[in-house]
Amino acid sequence: MKKAVLLFALPLALALAACDQKPKSSTEQVKDKVNDALDRRPNEKLKDAAEDLRDGAKSAVKDLKEAGK
Repeated sequence: MKKAVLLFALPLALALAACDQKPKSSTEQVKDKVNDALDRRPNEKLKDAAEDLRDGAKSAVKDLKEAGK
């Protein structure tokens, strides 16, 4: 079973790694930031939830590092 999962996951991971996003131009970056500020991005609630999760994870890592000192 584990071999089957690995045989499926490895090519999938390689295929996804090969898919590069084209770099955004500065105009597109500004437009995205404006749309973010005005809550006009596609899938805004999902993106906001992901940003909150990312910020929470960063905060937790920072707290753990401080507690370890």
